Amino acid sequence: MGRSLYFLVPGTSGQFACGGLWAELKTLELVQSLGDAALVTYRQQEPDTLFLPDVLRQDNLDGVIFVVSWGFDVPKLVKTLRGHNVVYHAHSAGYGFPLPPEIPIITVSRNSMGYWGQQSPNALIFYLPNCISASFRNYGRSRDIDVLLQTRKSSEYLLKQLAPALSQHCQVTILDAYVDDIVGLFNRSKVYLYDSAEYWAQQNVSEGFGLPPMEALACGCQVFSSINGALADYLDPGFNCNKIAGYSTAYDVERILSVIQSPVQRALPDSFFKEYRRENILKRLQVILAALDLFFDHRRSHPGDIPSLTRVRLARLFFQRVQKKLRQILN
Repeated sequence: MGRSLYFLVPGTSGQFACGGLWAELKTLELVQSLGDAALVTYRQQEPDTLFLPDVLRQDNLDGVIFVVSWGFDVPKLVKTLRGHNVVYHAHSAGYGFPLPPEIPIITVSRNSMGYWGQQSPNALIFYLPNCISASFRNYGRSRDIDVLLQTRKSSEYLLKQLAPALSQHCQVTILDAYVDDIVGLFNRSKVYLYDSAEYWAQQNVSEGFGLPPMEALACGCQVFSSINGALADYLDPGFNCNKIAGYSTAYDVERILSVIQSPVQRALPDSFFKEYRRENILKRLQVILAALDLFFDHRRSHPGDIPSLTRVRLARLFFQRVQKKLRQILN
């Protein structure tokens, strides 16, 4: 790896502690196993951590790649970092901001990759899924929890209709706070419920990856989930999971109880998770990082010359198409 990577996050505690932060820190750790990389905060100054205003005072930053990822902060960061080497690490899609073609994009899902393939067709785009820790696996333990779900990102239907209906027939455990041993809970649970479509619709962006259902599957849980956004990357209803919120509460209860009571539980092979394990992620990272170095070397002396799909250009293409059709009709 030629250049150093600086991963930009607003902060690492308080309001900034969330799944997106943990995923970014995990990616940082993976990159550090291959070369030089560091964490940089830009809102909250923290001890023993680089601070963006201080970094930007340094001379000759051509040997650095700034990795931005924090959705709503990206437009401002791109403006601040103009003239430097910048990469967008895209989790959720749908924020609505454009990106210039000189900013490569690394997406954590194929769903996001397709989004940016349409939004920024002239940018370099790479796929690097989130990494699933080796600790998330089926330990073959006795499962004493019938149904497990978490309040965070869960729909009103899941919490106020389905969970109460299920609790009349089976044991339901609801997590409403951070749990240290989620691996243990997944290994104790027969069914895991996840329904985030309502949450992301309110945010007006997509599910970026959906780690909980993947982690639950890896631990041998039978998963009932929504299939929104990046969840469609790997969830396949009827084959490796079941679709939640299927027509009626009664129908959901019927299907979930059937899975709980079944003597045969669906088990996914280890090969299913290979794409998301550390070994494969590191191999992909090596290819991506080498490609980024080559690109930024090229960009130093070559301007971009491919027309972008701006609104003005799209309008011109539309009128050209209309004129062509009119000429065909007149001829």
